[in-house]
Amino acid sequence: MCPTAGSAARDKILLSLKNSGPTSASGLAGELGVTSSAIRQQLCELEADGLIASEELRPGTVGRPHKRWHVVSTAEANACFPDSHASLTLALIAAARSAFGEDGVQKLVAERVKIQTDEYRERIGQDSTMAERVSSLAEFRNDEGYMSGWAQEGDGTFLLWENHCPICEAATECPDLCAGEIDLFRGVLGDGVSVERVEFIGDGDRRCAYRIDSAPIAFVEKPSQVAHE
Repeated sequence: MCPTAGSAARDKILLSLKNSGPTSASGLAGELGVTSSAIRQQLCELEADGLIASEELRPGTVGRPHKRWHVVSTAEANACFPDSHASLTLALIAAARSAFGEDGVQKLVAERVKIQTDEYRERIGQDSTMAERVSSLAEFRNDEGYMSGWAQEGDGTFLLWENHCPICEAATECPDLCAGEIDLFRGVLGDGVSVERVEFIGDGDRRCAYRIDSAPIAFVEKPSQVAHE
C-alpha cells in the first residue's frame, strides 16, 4: 500500500515528479501553487518514507548547490501508481509457464499483443495522420495507467513516453511483455513504421520512451480467420 494514501498534497507531488522527472523544490512549488517551505517539508517526509530521493547539482564554480527530486524505483513507490492487478498477472504467468513451458508463455504474450493491436486499430481511423495515430496511442496508454505523453521532434520523428509501468512486476518476471510492447506499437501505427525504445525503466531509466519514425504508413490487411487456425 502506498504510504501517501489519503494525503492529497503528497499525492500531487509524487504525480508531478513522476510526470516531469527530476525537479527542484522551487519548481514544484511554482507548479503546485504552494510555498517552497511547504514543499520542502513534504519532500523530506516523502524521502523519509523511501518514495523519493534527491541529487545535488552545482551550478558551476560559484553559487550554492541545489537539489532536484525524483521518484525512486521501488515496490513501495510503484504501489502509489496503477499496478494493473500485479499479483494476479504474476500468478497467471507462473501458471502458464508451469503448464505450457516458456514457449507457451511466449504464445500467450503474442496473443495478448494481437488482441491489443486489433482493439487499438479499431479505435483509430485508417485515414488518420501519423500525428493523430501517435496521439491516440498515447491516449489509450494513458487510460491504462502508463501516464503517457508524446511530442513531434524537429526532425519529423515522434517521441512517445510512458512515465509509469503498471505491469512492472509482471514485466520483470516475463521480459517478453516488454518486447511485445514494441510489436504492439508497430502493429498499431502501420506497416513499415520504425519504433525504437530509447529509454527503458528496466534499465534504470525513470521512464520508457520510444522514437517513432515518420515514414509513410499504411495498415496491413487483417488476416482472414482461416489463417489463424
